[in-house]
Amino acid sequence: MSKACYTLEDLRNWASVSAEIDPPARLAVIGDPIAHSRSPQMHNPALKARGIHAQYIRVHVAPGSVAEALDLFAQHGFVGVNCTIPHKFEALEAMDELNGLAVALGAVNTVHLHDGQKIGYNSDGPGFLRSVEEAFGKSVKDLRVLIIGAGGGAGQAVAIQSALEGCPSLRLANRTVTKLAPLVKNCQQLSPTTQVTALTWSDEEISSILDDVDLIVNATPVGMKDGDGPLFDYQRIQPRHLAYDMVYRASSPTPFISAARAGGARTCDGLQLLLHQGAISFGHWFGEPVPLEAMRSGLMQS
Repeated sequence: MSKACYTLEDLRNWASVSAEIDPPARLAVIGDPIAHSRSPQMHNPALKARGIHAQYIRVHVAPGSVAEALDLFAQHGFVGVNCTIPHKFEALEAMDELNGLAVALGAVNTVHLHDGQKIGYNSDGPGFLRSVEEAFGKSVKDLRVLIIGAGGGAGQAVAIQSALEGCPSLRLANRTVTKLAPLVKNCQQLSPTTQVTALTWSDEEISSILDDVDLIVNATPVGMKDGDGPLFDYQRIQPRHLAYDMVYRASSPTPFISAARAGGARTCDGLQLLLHQGAISFGHWFGEPVPLEAMRSGLMQS
C-alpha cells in the first residue's frame, strides 16, 4: 500500500518504508509542492498496460536536496524520476550524462537511472510542441509566441524549442528582464529568422504587444494556488488568441484558462502538456510502445 506522497526522509529510510509497497516503487516525480501532481494516475495505468510490475509515486523534495534524492533513488533501484518546479536546473547539475536537447534547453525534467548513471532529458519542449498541435491543430513554427515567465526552467525550454522550430516572432517576458539577455542571444543564434525580443512582465508591456501575438504561454507557477493574481489584464485577451497554461489545477481550470475561455479564446492547460511530457519520459525509460491512450484515460480521471 503506497502513500499519497513520500518525503526525502522516507527515501533515507526506504528499506523499512518500502516493505509494504506493492507493486514496488520504481518511478517517481519530485517537486516542491508535489502533492497535487497527477503523474501517478497517468503512469501507473501505462505500467499496467505494458505488464511492468512497478509503480510511480510522488516524493516531496525541498530545493537544495535534489542531488541527494536522485542518489537515493538510484541506490533503491528506481528506473526513472521526473523533476518538476522548482528542480529542473538543480537536476541538470546532478546528471552524469545529458541528452543533447537537455543541454540545448538548459534544464532536466526526466532522469533515467541506468547502469549506475543518471541520464538527463527534457520533455518540456517536445511535449509543448505535441500538445500545441493536438489542442490547436497548428504548428509552433507558424505562430507568433509570447512566453510569460521565460526566465524559469519551463519558460526557457519552451522559448528555445520555439526558436528551434523557427517561429516568426518570440516575445519573452520576465519580472527581471535583464535575466533574459543570454536566452535572447541563444534563441537568435538558433533561428536568425525569428524576431526575438525581451520585455518586462507587466500589464502595460504585455497589453502593448498582444495585437501581434497568436500564442500566449504561461510558463510561471501563477495559477497553481488560490489567491494568485492575474498574469496580466485578461480583458485584453481576444477570441483569435491561443491561450496555453503550462500549469494545471486538480479540480478546476486555472484563472488564466478560465479568463481566456470567457474571452472566446481557444485554450490548452498543463494536463495536456503533462500527458505528452509523460509519454516522452515513458519512452526514455522503457522504449516503445508507449501506451498513450491508457495514460490519457488515467490522467483525465478525477
